[in-house]
Amino acid sequence: MILTKEQQAILDGAQGETLAKVMKTLVMYGDAFEAEKLVPITSKYNHLVTSFGLKVMSPVYDLMQQLLDAGVCSGQKFSVDPRPLDKNVPANFLQNLVFNKFMYTKQDFYEGQLQKLGLMDKNAFTCTCYMDEVGNTPKKGDVLSWAESSAVVYANSVLGARCNRNSGIIDIMGSIVGYVPYFGLLTDEGRKATWVVKVQTTKKPEAQLLGSAIGMKVMEDVPYVVGLDKWIGTELNDAACAYLKDFGAATASNGAVGLYHIDNLTPEAVELGESLIAEGAKEYIIDDAELERVKNNYPVIWKNPDAAPKLCFVGCPHLSFEQLKDWTIKLEAELKKNGKKKVTISTVFTAAPGVLEAFEKTEYAARLKATGVITSYICPLMYMNNPLCKKMPVITSSNKLRTYTSARYYTDAEILKAITGGKEA
Repeated sequence: MILTKEQQAILDGAQGETLAKVMKTLVMYGDAFEAEKLVPITSKYNHLVTSFGLKVMSPVYDLMQQLLDAGVCSGQKFSVDPRPLDKNVPANFLQNLVFNKFMYTKQDFYEGQLQKLGLMDKNAFTCTCYMDEVGNTPKKGDVLSWAESSAVVYANSVLGARCNRNSGIIDIMGSIVGYVPYFGLLTDEGRKATWVVKVQTTKKPEAQLLGSAIGMKVMEDVPYVVGLDKWIGTELNDAACAYLKDFGAATASNGAVGLYHIDNLTPEAVELGESLIAEGAKEYIIDDAELERVKNNYPVIWKNPDAAPKLCFVGCPHLSFEQLKDWTIKLEAELKKNGKKKVTISTVFTAAPGVLEAFEKTEYAARLKATGVITSYICPLMYMNNPLCKKMPVITSSNKLRTYTSARYYTDAEILKAITGGKEA
């Protein structure tokens, strides 16, 4: 790897031993991917994936303390993934005991370290840091040092920023020295599509299901999706961005997609069109039957596959402001239709603290509360990592949550029916 004089000086210890170790880590990381150089990070803020104070993560706390003791702070303020705990989310005595006494015992301590290191503000905990209400929205062409997979794929695809799927802790390393290795999705060549995905469905495909199908097919490659604009339009409005948020999270978790292009919609596809498609790209056709096949092949790992659902999570990744409003309206209508006043399954909608704060200022907040739905800022995945949750029949409309936990996937329409007493599930 060719380093500039400034980068070499940091590596040689000109700014202290700790910063030299950070630079060495990034150089070794770049060498592993045959990066030719380091390039400056240009985004205003960074985003960290590691947000949870698990007792077993002592090496992380030791590392953070070494940085703090050496007076090394992040070169950028940063947001971080969601908190794992919220007393308002339903949990029995034993679950709370495991959460608070065995799993997340270092949460307060770790949050204190993050604040000293450069946290944007005390509530900057969300996987959707790019929401307007959070304020960490990169610009087109910005070079990032993020690790959260659903945020990386959104930033690359919808915002046109440039970021690799980094591992946790590498994100903060890049932010500290202000550089990241130049390879993969940072390069023009690495952003070319090696798959052409043709959407030929007879109705608007479920975002989470379509993303899952594509992710499992292309894995870490870049897909160029044709035909989706027919269903979600050619403008990146609130509805399209919410769709792509959920779609992208599924491609990233059910596969390892870090970037996708949507014909006539995403910035680079609008600007460069089919010139983004690499020579020899493979083809994948998605129709109604293919989506049904994918969904029917999801494993059900509940202890009792026929159990009645006890809990429902919606919002992984976190819901947008408009999604909270839309869910409120749909819930009210469906409850009325089924002769119910409140949801029949304990249901939690998760969103960024800033989004929830803005939502609370609207009439919709009281209306949603009246349906019995709980709103929270937590990470459903971290909640479900409690070993006792494996015995719980939990349903979700998140393909990411389905992939990483024992939660069972249903489409938004199926979830709506289940939680309002319309049966199914």
